[in-house]
Amino acid sequence: MGSRAVGRDHNGVRAVAYVTDVREQRPETPAEADGTTELFSALGKMLRLLRERKGLTQKEFGQMVGYGPDQISAMERGVRVPRPEFLEKADPLLDAGGLLMEVIPDVEKAMSKARTRHPEWYRSYAALEAESVELHFYANHAVQGLLQTEDHAQAVFAKRRPFLDEATIERRVADRLSRQQVFERRPAPIVSYVIEEVVLDRPIGGRRVHADQLRRLLRVGQMQNVEIQVMPTAVEEHPNLGSAFNLLTPKGRGQVAYTEAQGHPRLITDPEEVRKIADRYGIMRAMALSPSESRKLIEKKLEEL
Repeated sequence: MGSRAVGRDHNGVRAVAYVTDVREQRPETPAEADGTTELFSALGKMLRLLRERKGLTQKEFGQMVGYGPDQISAMERGVRVPRPEFLEKADPLLDAGGLLMEVIPDVEKAMSKARTRHPEWYRSYAALEAESVELHFYANHAVQGLLQTEDHAQAVFAKRRPFLDEATIERRVADRLSRQQVFERRPAPIVSYVIEEVVLDRPIGGRRVHADQLRRLLRVGQMQNVEIQVMPTAVEEHPNLGSAFNLLTPKGRGQVAYTEAQGHPRLITDPEEVRKIADRYGIMRAMALSPSESRKLIEKKLEEL
């Protein structure tokens, strides 16, 4: 069993954050946990067929429903979960005759099962991430999961040691992409990133994949509720030479932190420990390039590829 850290939340209630040994409790993705991959794959094929019958490109259809072509592509391949509100919009636009509306209860049920059958450590984090009004991330060696393109995520999981089989890679990529729907929530959460410059220089997946990844950073950084800042490698001082971390503020609750080192996840709820991490993050934001300066640096690195 894993060890535990005991503290109190912002209301003074005793809280326990478990440090789970993943060798004892292997993390699963929602798709792995409940077998929803087949459902979303079939639904994706249905969407593609209906779109093509209407003579629409992925870009054209995406503009009609407020999604990008890469998001439409991911849904049609079954690696991104089509949200109920998307299906409600798509049904009349694709002349589906209520077919897409009919599957909404099945989609909601599958999404619910994925959440409830997740391992406890990840279930706690995923639930907090999905409901948070503020999300802040520090990335020191890799692009954070919510920012990854599909090809980048594919390359990350394909090179993981020990090797994963193809089916597992596909499921984990699908899960990672489905989490990115946090950006589409309304009201939109406040999101910020501090990314080490070295992350922008590491061409995971090769030149083409890396270029697409940099373009995604630029796209997400343009969102009104998102700020991306780059920490230059040349800085002579740094307040956090430890691991990457996430800071989440669930609606109506106190801020929590999440870290993961060598596959060992930790959800931190102790207010004093969270405060120290938040303080370090604030210092890093002050030291990093501004969002506009960061954008210029990313654009420069993209041009140099």
